[in-house]
Amino acid sequence: MTEVSPALRILPEILLTVTGVLVMLVESVLGVKTSRKPLGALAIFGTLATLVASVYQLQLPAGTAFFGTVQSDAFSVFFHLVIGGIVLVTLLVSLDYFEGHSSYVGEYYALILFGAVGMMLMTSSVELLMVFISLEISSISTYILAGYRKRSATSPEASIKYFLLGSFATAFFLYGIALCFGATGSTNIYEIAKGVAGGASPLLLTVAFGMMLIGLGFKVSLAPFHVWTPDVYEGAPAPVVGLMSTAPKAAAFAVLLRIAYGAYGTLAHVWMPLIWILAILSMTIGNLGALTQRNVKRMLAYSSIAHAGYLMVAFTALAPMGIAAASFYTAAYAAMNVGAFAILSYLSGFDEKRTNLSDYAGIARRHPVAAAAFAVFLISLIGIPFTAGFFGKFYVFTAALNSGNAWLAVIGLLNSGVAAFYYLRLLAQMYMVTEEQTVAPDNVHARPAFVLGVAILVLAVFALGIFPNRALRLARAGAATFAAQATAAQNISAAVLPR
Repeated sequence: MTEVSPALRILPEILLTVTGVLVMLVESVLGVKTSRKPLGALAIFGTLATLVASVYQLQLPAGTAFFGTVQSDAFSVFFHLVIGGIVLVTLLVSLDYFEGHSSYVGEYYALILFGAVGMMLMTSSVELLMVFISLEISSISTYILAGYRKRSATSPEASIKYFLLGSFATAFFLYGIALCFGATGSTNIYEIAKGVAGGASPLLLTVAFGMMLIGLGFKVSLAPFHVWTPDVYEGAPAPVVGLMSTAPKAAAFAVLLRIAYGAYGTLAHVWMPLIWILAILSMTIGNLGALTQRNVKRMLAYSSIAHAGYLMVAFTALAPMGIAAASFYTAAYAAMNVGAFAILSYLSGFDEKRTNLSDYAGIARRHPVAAAAFAVFLISLIGIPFTAGFFGKFYVFTAALNSGNAWLAVIGLLNSGVAAFYYLRLLAQMYMVTEEQTVAPDNVHARPAFVLGVAILVLAVFALGIFPNRALRLARAGAATFAAQATAAQNISAAVLPR
């Protein structure tokens, strides 16, 4: 077999890094009053090249590089494509968002690219210390991006809250890594799997898993680690919220899948009850919290907590079915949630003056195309048939049922019914308003880049809902590869154990 160059194993990350550096270098020579759109175009070009590189990695045999710290396989490529797609659409939506409002737009594009480097490295890392470094790269970028509207009172506050609580959660994750090393003598996921299968310090390993679960639970807004989410989502710029509510979550869920199924597969009976509790808490608290919100961004923040709970339902299914269901739902959720925040950024503008539910009364008469796109994303979040949200939930709940977790699936379905109320309430505000209640039109114009970004998301929502087979095949291929590698590591350990 031909040896694969280590650089090819991290080719998408290299391209993003080079593009980010180029953006910063070009930014330094531009005049103060010069448009920064060319920098955005450069970032978009680099992201497209990254997506092509990710597809190319599918042709490579699965394998590791850099002393076994990173691994490229179908599982990592799936999440590379999801994260790359999110970044591409975010850049398209943001191309005109900051125009005329900020003189530091170049740094915005560079931060998105550097954050994506960390997220992609997280999905391909099989060494927990590399995961930690990648997590920090991703987190530092999103902390800054959350406070990018510096003249707003809420944006710097959101950034500080996110930074303080995020640092606290990262400490839990790092301490869990230390405990794993103490129990198994390694921080490599497959070496840990051998130690777990060999019965090394089960109590210490359980505490380690709990610590890492707390750290990652914060990143994906799982209840009860969700307290930062509504305030940060409300204060951060809408395009940034679309990014940070999906891409870092996709990366964190990929890491959690590797840890749960890859390292701790033989201790599933120990961590499964924890996943049950977090899934039920997240679905219930998220949906009940969203019911009481009059601010649309806060409503969608609680909604994201609930969707994290739906995704955790997939973790209770048996591998590789649960891995594939979680992977597919991550892609489906990304398409509809990024789209919802993209429309919010368009309708509310840079200053985000339109954020309350009442501000959307009759909006369909003033902005019919934007309202129609918003409606598509909302009905997908509900889980209406022929949308990505429907098939994603169907696949997750089916996986749970096939694994004997019928009650968890029932709780998820009941929560989906509760969620339909607040989504439909917003739709009713947009469409079911008399002519007298509609306020005068405002001057908001969609630019080509924004229209292209939203069109991609609308097509993705329907493509994943009507023709999900291609994405599903890739998710299943990644799950099968991942499950086979984890099983092999556990079997090697079993073979060398004294009888």
